[in-house]
Amino acid sequence: MVRCPDCDAEIDVDEDEVEEGEILTCPECDVEIEVVQTHPVRLNLISEEDDDEEEESEMGGDDGEEEDGGEDEDEEEDDDESAYAG
Repeated sequence: MVRCPDCDAEIDVDEDEVEEGEILTCPECDVEIEVVQTHPVRLNLISEEDDDEEEESEMGGDDGEEEDGGEDEDEEEDDDESAYAG
């Protein structure tokens, strides 16, 4: 018996019947949980943010992050120029 890392509900998991990397769903709060270890069973909450990052990397979302970083650099340069203007 293990507990959900999100809601602390008891989850009936037999360590001989699960595999590392298997995704389970908590019967109480419906969050997805990954089996990270089988002897003893250890679970890790799969957050929605992790899912979003995986989808972005598959769709080439990393390019968008670089563009955002570029804009910040431009803003810093503008600040530097205004400091010298005075």
